[in-house]
Amino acid sequence: MTTIAIEPPRQPDVLALMRRADEYALSLYPAESYYSLDVDSLEQPGVSFLVARDEGLAGIVALVDNGDGTAEIKRLFVAESHRGRGVAGALLARLEGLAAAASVSRIRLETGLEQPDAIGLYLKHGYVHIDRFGRYADDPSSVCMEKTI
Repeated sequence: MTTIAIEPPRQPDVLALMRRADEYALSLYPAESYYSLDVDSLEQPGVSFLVARDEGLAGIVALVDNGDGTAEIKRLFVAESHRGRGVAGALLARLEGLAAAASVSRIRLETGLEQPDAIGLYLKHGYVHIDRFGRYADDPSSVCMEKTI
C-alpha cells in the first residue's frame, strides 16, 4: 500500500531519487532549460515536500506556495520501480488537497516538450495548457500548465 506524507527532502533515499531525476532531465534538456529546485530551496517556508512510499521510496513532489493564491508544482518524479502504479496521480491528489487547505486556487507547473508522458499525466488530472510564465516565458522547450482548484 502506498503512503504519502510530508517528509524532509534531506534523506539519503530521497536525495538519490532527486539525483536520478536530475540526470534524466539533463539527458533531455540543456542545463539552462532545467528549472529544478535544490534541497535548500525545498526546505524553505511555504514549500511542502511530499514523499510516497510503498516497500521503499516510490516518488516525490513539492508544492511551492507563492503566497498570492497560486502555487507551483516542482520535482514530481516517480522511481522507475514504481511507475505505472498510480503513484504520480496519488501524489498530485494529495498535493492538490494541501493546496486547497492553504487557500490556493490555482496550481501551475512547468514541464518540457520532451516529456509527453508527463504532459499526458497532467492533462488526465485536469491541468490545461497556459502561456509560459515567469522564468519559463522565453524557453521554447517549456510547457506550462495550470489547474483551478
